[in-house]
Amino acid sequence: MATQARSTPTPEQLVADLMLLLDLEPRGGDLFVGRKHPDGMGRVFGGQALAQALGAARRTVPAERHTHSLHAYFLRPGNDAYPIEFRVKRDLDGRSFSNRRVVASQQGEPILNLTASFHLPQEGLSHQDAVMPNVPQPEDLRPDSEIRAEVAQHLPDGPLKRFMLRPRAIDFRSVEPRDWLDPQKRPAMAHCWFRTVAQLPDYRPVHRAVLTYASDFQLLSTAMNPHGLSMHLGQLKAASLDHAVWFHGNFRADEWLLYVTDSPWSGMSRGFGRGQIFTRDGRLVASVAQEGMLRAV
Repeated sequence: MATQARSTPTPEQLVADLMLLLDLEPRGGDLFVGRKHPDGMGRVFGGQALAQALGAARRTVPAERHTHSLHAYFLRPGNDAYPIEFRVKRDLDGRSFSNRRVVASQQGEPILNLTASFHLPQEGLSHQDAVMPNVPQPEDLRPDSEIRAEVAQHLPDGPLKRFMLRPRAIDFRSVEPRDWLDPQKRPAMAHCWFRTVAQLPDYRPVHRAVLTYASDFQLLSTAMNPHGLSMHLGQLKAASLDHAVWFHGNFRADEWLLYVTDSPWSGMSRGFGRGQIFTRDGRLVASVAQEGMLRAV
């Protein structure tokens, strides 16, 4: 029975594991260490490194100042076999803004640079031009995990099958599910609902860290849509190069959020993606941008 419990974690266990992964161990001064993924697939997931680096910066800023943006460059692939060291530089503490630089390293080599800005909330001019697309509600869509489980039945034992079957703390529900085994060319646009599979603490930095983690899941795959190729089938090599997130308002990452992504351009072995994240009532709460390497094999 104990083995079964470990192989089939409850939603609460999955979210607790995610919280532990995104938590950091203080090592004195402005140095922190991020835990390694207990079920890693070899290369550190970019969203994990982003969220952990943001967490390191967050720990050096007064609690009343909230994250409003982050900009990061991925320098080297991280290795899931090792923890990540995060060293924070305090560049600015002004009257209403704080700015932090974070260098994430493994085995003495930097793998990610991140700059984050924090803002003391203030009243000001307000408008929202973006309109949330009219798409099916999450209750009317199949969880991506069910689709991956069906695909896994047609795969030989190996890393890809384990990836497909791995339980996740975030429930994604795609409006346009991808065809994992035979991708076809289609417009560079995607819509996906997401939320954690169990409730999160009532602490704003946790929800912003989880959104940052989740924001790395959809952008490069959207840039692949027009080409009908998949990195999981060995048809191309893909890797995130940089990533930016702007937070516009408050939200809960354990309530449904709609991630709208598009890719207006790809070329020169790179693909560019943009994202808008809406609450269920249509508020735009975050914007995302990313460029990644895309090389056909």
